[in-house]
Amino acid sequence: MAGELGLLSLVWIAVLSSLSVATFAWQRYSNTASVLSLVCIARLVAVGAILSLGLLAFLFLNDQFQFAYVATHSNSALPQFFKLAAVWGGHEGSMLFWVFTLSLWSALISFHPRKPSRYIQHVLWIMLAFVAAFSWFTLLASNPFSYSDVYVTEGRDLNPMLQDVGLIFHPPLLYLGYIGFSTVLAFALAALLEPKFDAHWVKECRLWAVSSWMLLTLGILVGSWWAYNELGWGGWWFWDPVENASLLPWLTGTALLHTLIASSRYQQLKLWSLSLALVTFSLSILGTFIVRSGILTSVHAFAVDPSKGIALIAILALTLLGSFVLLLRQSDAIRSEALHSVLGRSYLILVSAGLLVVATFTVFLGTFYPMLYELLGLGSISVGAPYFNTLIQPLALLALLGMGMAPLMKWHHGSYVSWRAIVLLFATASFVGAAAYRLQVTDWHFATLLVWVLGAWVIGSHLLIAAKNRTVSFMVLAHVGLAVVCIGASMNSQHSYELNRKMEPGTTTELAQWQVTNLATEWYVGPNYTAEQGVIEFSSPAGASFRLAPERRHYPVRVMNMSEPAIRSTWHGDYYVTLGAKVDSKAYAVKIQYRSYIAWIWAGAIMAILGGLLPLLRSFSLIKSRVTHGAIQQS
Repeated sequence: MAGELGLLSLVWIAVLSSLSVATFAWQRYSNTASVLSLVCIARLVAVGAILSLGLLAFLFLNDQFQFAYVATHSNSALPQFFKLAAVWGGHEGSMLFWVFTLSLWSALISFHPRKPSRYIQHVLWIMLAFVAAFSWFTLLASNPFSYSDVYVTEGRDLNPMLQDVGLIFHPPLLYLGYIGFSTVLAFALAALLEPKFDAHWVKECRLWAVSSWMLLTLGILVGSWWAYNELGWGGWWFWDPVENASLLPWLTGTALLHTLIASSRYQQLKLWSLSLALVTFSLSILGTFIVRSGILTSVHAFAVDPSKGIALIAILALTLLGSFVLLLRQSDAIRSEALHSVLGRSYLILVSAGLLVVATFTVFLGTFYPMLYELLGLGSISVGAPYFNTLIQPLALLALLGMGMAPLMKWHHGSYVSWRAIVLLFATASFVGAAAYRLQVTDWHFATLLVWVLGAWVIGSHLLIAAKNRTVSFMVLAHVGLAVVCIGASMNSQHSYELNRKMEPGTTTELAQWQVTNLATEWYVGPNYTAEQGVIEFSSPAGASFRLAPERRHYPVRVMNMSEPAIRSTWHGDYYVTLGAKVDSKAYAVKIQYRSYIAWIWAGAIMAILGGLLPLLRSFSLIKSRVTHGAIQQS
């Protein structure tokens, strides 16, 4: 019965959202009643989406294996929290979560504090159009409530690679960020649909843009942390096509945040803001197409049916075509204030947006060129980390240089401090950054030295401005966080090391100043797996020591073996041990790694996310005060 109710809720979402869009397209007029009806429909659709997703979770938690999706991605021995994660761990469930998230964002917009208007009506019906498109796609091509063709009493279990706490949070956060940019697109398209274009949409959607960027950043961070802790490779970013798919909207979304500031405060870069709003959500749909089209093999990929990809690419094509037709139609009415000087913050925002767009194109080309090359029957070609690192690194260095200069510059022309002070600050930051780097390493790399120098430059300039003006805390935390990420990534790339050894109990090897000993191998039984656990001791001549317990797990239902790394974290790096395959009756292949400065990557990303949280809290307090003030006036 729960499955039927979940399916009925999904049908309710598809039909109700479609009828509301069709009705609006037919009437083509606006009044308070029609706006309020859209508000009610958006909230009813959200209730249906919550009910449908909740009922799917109920099926998983109660082992309803008569449903094909549950049987494919769960098992009665699977822990309860992984059963919950399995709800969005496969293609069908993830698409239902897309519908849920779209409906949720639409409902949130319906609570907009602004009085009902034609503009809000446009925003709501555009959001409901997206809900209708994805709900019909889920219902017809990816129905999670379909019954199994064969009755089974036990499920296949969740993919062991996905049985990690990161999976519980990574996909939902990523989807919330992806789909959050649909709100920005809706506000932009609504402005273009107005008879007279007005740039007020920029102020309306800044809150939604920051929210989406923050959630997408957090989703990428959790995914990176999951890959580092679960896959056993010891890396945090692999330039996997699906990783790149999430990076593309992040890059354009970051550029969008900067151009929105210029558009809202000084009526500059309006066309940039509109174009980036259209492109960012389109790239989110493209990322969905990559994962669910079956055109690639990845631990992230869900679908193997190309027909699903065709439907998604059709939605993407219609979104791009409709958006840019509207943009071209209103292009004559879009007038931006001219940039006054290259020596101003507005020009630096333009340069930073340009760098981010170049980075987007670079990642896009490296990701899709091999796919296109193979689809055309020209053979196979591999584009790996050397391509991305070689091209992205100089862009990152230029971005750091610009980030350090931005807070010191006035908006139109000139700087807040003298140029002599700027040169002195840069020289001081260069000395501090270079000294901090050289004190920690014996062999230095020029590129990493530059990152330290420019990272110190960013931190120094932002702290100087923050001491004078506390209202720029958002920019300070976000930019300093990204500088810390760059330092951590560069150190991790250049100063990590590893060794691979065949080790049995009693075997000893050396890693830098540590003596590493395999003490024993122990066996134990988990909830849905059996495991061999090594006991690895690190000891130093100074008397320091610690133990790590990497595991080699066997999942009998999936018939898969997985390595669970053991990690000891310090401020300067992680000691990372992976227990590989058994090579004889007693010995295992053991990989011992030192991953330099990995904690700096997580810490810097969290700082940037907190920077995004500050303007949200400020906006919520302003909205609350407006609502309270309005209620007082009415009384």
